[in-house]
Amino acid sequence: MRNLIKTTLLSAAIAAAPLALAGAAWAQDTLSLPNLSYRTGPFAATGIPLMNGQRDYMLMLNERDGGVNGVLLGYEECETGYNTEKGVECYEKTKATGIVTQPWSTGITLQVLPKSNVDKIPILAPGYGFSAMQDGKTFQWAYNPPASYWDGASMILQNISGGNLDSLKGKKIAFLHLDHPFGKEPIPLFQAMAEKHGFSFLPIPVGLSEMQNQSAQWLQIRREKPDFVVMWGWGAMNAGAITEAVKTKYPMNQFVGIWWSSLDGDLKLVGEEGKGYRSISWSFPNSQSPVMQDVKKYVVDAGKSMINKDAGEFEWVFYQRGILISAMLVEGIKAAQANFNTKVINAEQLRWGLENLKFDDASIKSLGLEGMIPPFSTSCANHTGHSGGWMLEWDGSKFVKASDLLQADRAAIDPLVTSEAAKYAAANAPWPVSTECKM
Repeated sequence: MRNLIKTTLLSAAIAAAPLALAGAAWAQDTLSLPNLSYRTGPFAATGIPLMNGQRDYMLMLNERDGGVNGVLLGYEECETGYNTEKGVECYEKTKATGIVTQPWSTGITLQVLPKSNVDKIPILAPGYGFSAMQDGKTFQWAYNPPASYWDGASMILQNISGGNLDSLKGKKIAFLHLDHPFGKEPIPLFQAMAEKHGFSFLPIPVGLSEMQNQSAQWLQIRREKPDFVVMWGWGAMNAGAITEAVKTKYPMNQFVGIWWSSLDGDLKLVGEEGKGYRSISWSFPNSQSPVMQDVKKYVVDAGKSMINKDAGEFEWVFYQRGILISAMLVEGIKAAQANFNTKVINAEQLRWGLENLKFDDASIKSLGLEGMIPPFSTSCANHTGHSGGWMLEWDGSKFVKASDLLQADRAAIDPLVTSEAAKYAAANAPWPVSTECKM
């Protein structure tokens, strides 16, 4: 274990080194793109493959293309251990040169959010953060494409109800969640849907000290006999919950997670016994896609990746989701470069780029991302994009698509976004709200 920790710490320290070397070799301008990572601590299992994917995509572009339009991508990590206080320290440390911040925690996102209007640095939080950040008029510097947590909750309810939420009337849904801002984020939507459609909603929190020993929570689940368990887990909590579900023989086809609860490594711990477990996802791994083949050629086969080859990490949902997250950031950079006719963009120009993301079928194909992400686009008023998602299912050895593309119920979510954004602005007054942004 000591050697593993030492290796992980060393990996974190050298994470950006190959990119820096590439910069020296090309002797070009470099964009500073900090990432508030967590390769250590109880959330490292989920953090490492995501960060590896983000890093490898940028390294691939530096190696294959010499960066983006002649400018190198300066991927940099600042280790937070998923700790909010350390995350804020990392933000303060990197904001002087960084043109973006990637908080990688809803808790850190909420702490950095009020600073965004002052520091004028865009927050990129793909698939996480405060769901009301969808409202670009209120949250002018924050982006959570391609889908929010409320989108995810809505799609889960649609899937388990067979497309008719009224069919859940009289049923009980247990909500097993990390007792952290991340885990609490979808509760308002679940509560509103429970009241409207007549099902029971039972929140079951898991404290940070309980992630690996959830016997009390699963005793409650056995006693309550819910029709479904929805998991909002992260890090060691996911593995703990999945192994406990198998141990207590909870029906895996009634156990569904958010997209951060679909780590291949967690399900490999239980193998065949995890068969039937599902997770909503806005991404899907496609190792044969052109982009993944280029990552393999220029980074993995060249010995420049930090992935765990023995574990098959290259094929994992999380590693390839990290690829997609960096692709979103890079497309924002390219849009800003084109619009402002400059190669070395600043933070304010990147903000424009992030609210003009266009991942339609044509651009997805041109980027080599076929089958990996649904189409979506952002705008001045819509910072999420609402790509929809697929339900993934563990088949005993890997995740497979188990549904057509699902879409969140905008009629249910948009009024809640408007309400929560207004509450946030009032609670943090004076809070600037754009009057120019219309669509």
